[in-house]
Amino acid sequence: MIVNSMENLTPADRFILLGLTSTPYLQELCVLLILIIYIVTIAGNLLLIIVVGTSVQLQTPMYFFLCNLSIIDICFSSTIVPKLLINTVAHDKSISLFGCALQMFFHLALGCTECMILAAMAYDRYAAICKPLHYYKLMNKRVCICLASGSWAVSLINSAIHVVFTFQLPFCRSNHLNHFFCEIPPFLYISCRDTWFNEVAMYISASLIGIGSLSLTLISYVYIVLTILNMCSAEGKMKAFSTCASHLTVVLLYFVTLFFMYLHPHSDYYPETSKMVSLIYTVVTPMLNPIIYSIRNKEVKSSIKNKLAIETF
Repeated sequence: MIVNSMENLTPADRFILLGLTSTPYLQELCVLLILIIYIVTIAGNLLLIIVVGTSVQLQTPMYFFLCNLSIIDICFSSTIVPKLLINTVAHDKSISLFGCALQMFFHLALGCTECMILAAMAYDRYAAICKPLHYYKLMNKRVCICLASGSWAVSLINSAIHVVFTFQLPFCRSNHLNHFFCEIPPFLYISCRDTWFNEVAMYISASLIGIGSLSLTLISYVYIVLTILNMCSAEGKMKAFSTCASHLTVVLLYFVTLFFMYLHPHSDYYPETSKMVSLIYTVVTPMLNPIIYSIRNKEVKSSIKNKLAIETF
């Protein structure tokens, strides 16, 4: 009896990802829509990286952070979507423990890095709009590199810690995950041990990195809005407000969905709702970022037109 109990407590070697839906025609629709979104995500972000990398006029702090964001979005989406598409159409929906841990590690690392890069971008816009005379002093090359590298380093360390904590849990309830990728909340749900330590660690990380980044972003935008209100030109105000509104919409969409997943008790875990929420921040937001932040930008549009004109000649 004791032996059987111990065997039940051993970690699972493979996990079954149940995916978005089990209804055949919905599976086909999901594959088509997600594939289109994925192609747009990769194309949009790659285009931005190429344009910024080959345009001298775009070698500024803002575009440095935008390139970081595009790299994150390409990797973030590629960590989730290919496996999701394969699992949706394949008969074998299993993933190895190592593969699951690897997916979780990169998903967490990239998600946290995006939080901090978005905050750095908001600070960059604050410096450019509110402190224009000191902009290149506040956002010099060394500061930009430190902000970006610091974001990546903190996120990688944080991710490694959570992956280790998660896979030390025994999963004796089931090896079936009612989700479309390896994310922490579903693992807490299937564990047969008290997960309070993992939850506390998750809340601390989400608060420090998530809420901290969002707070810095919102504070930066409050100062930006106050500066905009002092502008004399009504046209300038409208343009600036339009840009800020679109930026904040994407930022809030990302952070709100992220907080829903990581700041509510796992006892209140609702698989179907959680899958839809996760889909927004892992699949939809990476597609929206290059459109909202860059392709609507006149400088980027001008650079693309110049490149096309050169190619034509």
